[in-house]
Amino acid sequence: MPGPAPAPSPTTGADHAAVVEMLSYSPVADELARRFADAGHGLYLVGGSVRDALLGRLDQETQRSGARPVEHDLDFTTDARPDVIQRLLSGWAEAVWDTGIAYGTVGAVRHGVTCEVTTFRADAYDGVTRNPVVAFGDTVEGDLVRRDFTANAMALSLPDRTFVDPYGGLAALARGVLDTPTDPRTSFGDDPLRLLRAARFVAQLGFEVAPRVQQAMTEMAPELGRITAEREQAELSKLLLGAYPRRGIELLVDTGLAEVVLPEVPAMRLEIDEHAQHKDVYEHSLTVMEQAIGREEDGPDLVLRLAALLHDIGKPATRKVEPGRRVSFHHHEVVGAKMTRKRLRELRYPKQVIEDVAQLVFLHLRFHGYGKGEWTDSAVRRYVTDAGPLLDRLHKLVRSDSTTRNKRRAAALQRSYDDLEERIARIAEEEDLARVRPDLDGNAIMELLGIPPGPLVGKAWRHLKDVRLERGPLDHDEAREELLRWAADQGVETGTEPDA
Repeated sequence: MPGPAPAPSPTTGADHAAVVEMLSYSPVADELARRFADAGHGLYLVGGSVRDALLGRLDQETQRSGARPVEHDLDFTTDARPDVIQRLLSGWAEAVWDTGIAYGTVGAVRHGVTCEVTTFRADAYDGVTRNPVVAFGDTVEGDLVRRDFTANAMALSLPDRTFVDPYGGLAALARGVLDTPTDPRTSFGDDPLRLLRAARFVAQLGFEVAPRVQQAMTEMAPELGRITAEREQAELSKLLLGAYPRRGIELLVDTGLAEVVLPEVPAMRLEIDEHAQHKDVYEHSLTVMEQAIGREEDGPDLVLRLAALLHDIGKPATRKVEPGRRVSFHHHEVVGAKMTRKRLRELRYPKQVIEDVAQLVFLHLRFHGYGKGEWTDSAVRRYVTDAGPLLDRLHKLVRSDSTTRNKRRAAALQRSYDDLEERIARIAEEEDLARVRPDLDGNAIMELLGIPPGPLVGKAWRHLKDVRLERGPLDHDEAREELLRWAADQGVETGTEPDA
């Protein structure tokens, strides 16, 4: 059975020096605290900004951004009731909004810093929906105990800057452990989205979950059925964009949560890959995702990471044992692209993300027909054209898909892809591969054939594009002859004879 939460540990001034330092970046917090104190109310900084300051993550953001410190959004809690919060913020902030006032939250902006101030909460949940019966509390300890994890259940009293850690959040941070302030079954039962948030924080922070938390996650995985697809998608995306997404995915699979939110991933554990180089296709896919991440150049790329994780999900459905006990997965890229579209639609991903990820899954195997460079220039053009704006991501995905332990084979695959990229670059110098278009546009087609706008124009346009891909650029006369030849084959009455 899950045990009690770890006992709080004493803190020192050095322990929360990072939080105090953060406040020197945001004098807005001290200003606001004095305003509340003058009105006879306490104010506490809470949430992710306290956690991230203790982890040094705020300093890392400042270093990445340059010499100027970064202004962070700040979350506060207070004993003041919502109407009092609203009155104290009015006249101080440049903008105030009360869209969350029913839940005790009032938002404001001052000097470019967004602040949200919430009355102490002591909510109760009905165990059916995620919607709490809102109740306001009287103590900061009572407010912190209802938070998801001990790492997020620390506070800094303002303006005196007293560190408040009743549930051992600092000790958990020091151990790199994610735990809950109360029994995890109670916490997850109150809000099942926390099941996914646990995996997301593992992916973002690199933490391990406490044994009692993992046990509760496993027992309560079916509770995710109470969560909307949009919220599942938001947490999954944050997980994948974290610094340690493999850890997050492994936790989802190990606890059974993936069976609810992304069942195609654990299904890959059943399949040994065709080269018998990995424990299963699941392990291979995680490795491909990690290798793709290593090739990112401009920060985390959700489309690339999704494509790498899902590129082989069509294998279980296409598995076939060939003579000699060799396993094949013919057309798994086609099946996988369809499965990818279906799953991402169910998770309510944006249409462009769905199409981009599915297209990468569909194209990821095509390079393996390249062999030792036998492709014609036409095939190279089609590869580039079909990839379109996804070409750079496709390069990264295909290179990452090589996970063989055979160093000679791995080197040969990379050399072959080097050769393909060189050919693409060479042809691109001669032709505008980024914008392959027929040599005659729609207006020219209609004028030459003497036809009105309609489906026939589109058919002619697509034919000329195929010719352009096959033969490269045509001059105007060649394109004209090709169009008239095609029209004659189609039985189109044009009144124009092809040149002799």
